[in-house]
Amino acid sequence: MLNILLVTFPFFALVAAGYVAAHRRMLPLEAIPGLNGFVLFFALPCMLYRFGSTTPIAQLLDLSVVGVYLLCGLVMVAFAIAMTMNERIRWNDASLGALVAAFPNSGFMGVPLLVALLGQRAAGPAILTMLVDMLITSSLCVALSRLDEGEGHGRDAMLDAGKKALKGVAANPMPWAILGGALASYWQFRLPGPVEKTAWLLADAASPVALFTIGAVLARSQIQSSHPMPVSDYLPVALMKLLLHPLLILVVGTAARQLGVPLDGDALTIVVLVAALPSASNVSLLAERLGADNGRIARIILVTTVAAFVTFSAAVSLLT
Repeated sequence: MLNILLVTFPFFALVAAGYVAAHRRMLPLEAIPGLNGFVLFFALPCMLYRFGSTTPIAQLLDLSVVGVYLLCGLVMVAFAIAMTMNERIRWNDASLGALVAAFPNSGFMGVPLLVALLGQRAAGPAILTMLVDMLITSSLCVALSRLDEGEGHGRDAMLDAGKKALKGVAANPMPWAILGGALASYWQFRLPGPVEKTAWLLADAASPVALFTIGAVLARSQIQSSHPMPVSDYLPVALMKLLLHPLLILVVGTAARQLGVPLDGDALTIVVLVAALPSASNVSLLAERLGADNGRIARIILVTTVAAFVTFSAAVSLLT
């Protein structure tokens, strides 16, 4: 356990550093979108391309991983909405809350952290979970968030929101970087030397800057959305994310293996650890854009990020 904490500590320490920097205004809040843009459009795509191009193509086409992870994600979304909707929390807030219950921070934190802990073999399954969350889970939750707009009009708004979410995915460089890496792996293609060196330098910057940015985004969300709310509005969802989500994948994945599904044991372990990660920080930006209660979403993300230092390390210790 101590050895695991020694590996995970720098990752969470960088998140804390970003939080302190933004909270104390050592980093201007106006600079955070610039950091986010650097990570999203430059560093992280290069990191994902590098992992994709150096991962065996079979790991990037593992439909067993996709099926188990997707099924559990849909169950988490349905369960979170059913458990949290009430007179105050309607479809918009419930759907975005369900998204943070089912969408781990696999891009900014998960892939580099899991590779540091488990080696290159962790990249393939972790990248597959990212694709599922970006293409399906987030699009579904965005569509469901529009159901508050009246029965007939709400369905139209839901379809329109789903289309816009898919267009947003198409404009996101991360899925294209993963696709490019997969094709490079299949064709055993390598970038020209100077181009590859440039891309790899950007890839090396992805993890530290992304983690620092997570902390800064959390601090900004807390500063801008500091209205009081009952603990019951956000703590149960945080517990769903850190405890129920990985447990559900472990149970469903184990049952699938016993039924003959060709799900590799190591791949199942990696996917369970992905689910044990804290909630994705970019859901806070999505909630703000969709008019949901960003204060609630930010609190869920903050609680899961702080608590995951212990819960994620414990999951790694138990499973490996």
